[in-house]
Amino acid sequence: MADPADRRATEPAVPHCNCCTPYIAVLRSRMRSQRAYPLSFGADLLSSLLIGMVEFAEVWVIYHNVHVLGGLNMNAMLLLFGLSNLTFALAQLAVGHTDTLPTYIRMGTLDAFHLRPQPLLLQLITSDVSLRRLARATVAGAVFGTGLVVNDIAWTARTFTLLGISLLAGVAIFAGLFVCAAGLQFFLIDGSELTNSFTYGGSFASQQPASVFSRPLTLVFGFAVPVAFVAYLPTIALLGLPGPAWLPAALAWATPVAALWIWVLALMCWRTGVRHYQGGGG
Repeated sequence: MADPADRRATEPAVPHCNCCTPYIAVLRSRMRSQRAYPLSFGADLLSSLLIGMVEFAEVWVIYHNVHVLGGLNMNAMLLLFGLSNLTFALAQLAVGHTDTLPTYIRMGTLDAFHLRPQPLLLQLITSDVSLRRLARATVAGAVFGTGLVVNDIAWTARTFTLLGISLLAGVAIFAGLFVCAAGLQFFLIDGSELTNSFTYGGSFASQQPASVFSRPLTLVFGFAVPVAFVAYLPTIALLGLPGPAWLPAALAWATPVAALWIWVLALMCWRTGVRHYQGGGG
């Protein structure tokens, strides 16, 4: 009888991919370092939680006094705000730290990224993760879940499909905006205020019913920076509302197209910025 050790030695090795191992190791170390100081980590979570609650309170005060805005009432607002903030919080958790790129450029840290045999963008995305942002996602998720319950939604396979597409595409749209902003930083360096107007400003715009926008704003936030596809169009589609002339509810199914447009723009900005970069000069 053959020895079991001999049989194991002759068995072919099962191939496996280790391409993601360095990124996973870096992310794990970042998460462990944040949890190493429980008091500081708890304070960060609390501050993020308060930010999410204050943002919801702002919108709640508006609808508490206006009752109906842009064809949406308080219940519809819960769905709109929850979907918008949840997708933004998840995108911010995943790639939001790309807005620290100007710091890497000034310190020369980005030059070290070029020495590693991994894509530069993927290294930047996996260079950090802020667990405190989970608190904001929790607030948004609670509001979104409440909106799904209190609104009269006809739950069918079509509805569930639309909801899943909207969540994934919404995260992709905001993630693409963060990458696009990072690509522009190669040229602007200290122009975070300008790029934040499209990332964080886009988040704020996505919380509003696009039916109240003027024609220029509809063109900007409906098509150029298509944050209206993140929450407003899915909300009116789920509730069976028609929507304005330029943004009918049927466009909610085109949310993946809007996400694709943003990522094409984002990768163009990133590639152009990387080619423009000449090093930290250190």
